[in-house]
Amino acid sequence: MYSLTEVILMALAMVLIAEGFGPMFFANKWQRFLQQISQQPVNQLRSMGGVLVTIGIVSLVYLV
Repeated sequence: MYSLTEVILMALAMVLIAEGFGPMFFANKWQRFLQQISQQPVNQLRSMGGVLVTIGIVSLVYLV
């Protein structure tokens, strides 16, 4: 059985792998996407971040 720390580190490693696929395979599209995101209003970025955090928390609650 894995400890909580090991599980968290494995989950972080999987996130890093998943996040790395975009820039690795679609560098030009990824760059354009980041440029578009950087031009969004700050409040919209905060809202998107809040939605993502909420989805993550709800997912964790149902998974654990």
